Amino acid sequence: MQRSTVERLLARDRMIVIAALALSVFISAWYILQGAGTGMSPTDMSAETGPAGALLAGIPDMIGPHMWSLRYAVTVFIMWWLMMVAMMVPSAAPTVLLYGALQRERGAGPPLEFLAGYLAIWALFSFAATIIQAILGAGGMISVMYMSLATAFMGAVVLIGAGLFQLSPLKSVCLDHCRSPVASLTKHRRTGRAAAFRMGLLHGRYCLGCCWALMALLFVGGIMNIWWIAAITAYIAAEKLAPGGKWVSRIMGGALIVCGLVLLLKTAEAV
Repeated sequence: MQRSTVERLLARDRMIVIAALALSVFISAWYILQGAGTGMSPTDMSAETGPAGALLAGIPDMIGPHMWSLRYAVTVFIMWWLMMVAMMVPSAAPTVLLYGALQRERGAGPPLEFLAGYLAIWALFSFAATIIQAILGAGGMISVMYMSLATAFMGAVVLIGAGLFQLSPLKSVCLDHCRSPVASLTKHRRTGRAAAFRMGLLHGRYCLGCCWALMALLFVGGIMNIWWIAAITAYIAAEKLAPGGKWVSRIMGGALIVCGLVLLLKTAEAV
């Protein structure tokens, strides 16, 4: 008896998931490179400020209160969320595929609900980031043109804070889960779409706990600075997937603290 079209598709669920992951990253990256509806060109901004970003490169900018409309807030939220998709899905892909393999043993279909739950967590983060950006904008604490913090002192605080978090026990616990998710996926494994979505939320929660401070670095280098987006994406993948990722995390923590302190000293000398 010939299998139905649906059965044949489910038999190729791994290819379906890989295609969904690749497509989500491609569309998100393309949208960001097009300016994410902000009317700005990330490529032009990145070329002008360079890898350091406007704040660290000392490029002057007109800073002042910037009041948002609801439409602009929605645009910024979408920008943040799609940026998180482009940055986080590559390092999360092995876990999504692993969950799919575990579910396939039970005869379940592609783990797209797991992916949806994972991305929902980053949608919540994007909502919070949008609110923070709006508050900074209203207080004249962020560059409207380059989307980076307005003062070197604020940048130094973020760098030091991110570095300290890299060395914290919470970071270690979350990174352990992201590097070795098998135990958690096996323990909480259930069948059904709702269960897959909850598992995606659970993994996304650990992933958020692991990476939120790294994402805060975008406020230092420029939220739409392609150099910083690419560098943070590559670093997160190395931290989660490469051998010795925990040592990489600690080394990065120390490096961020040193950079923050150097920036503080330069700020003090300039006063």
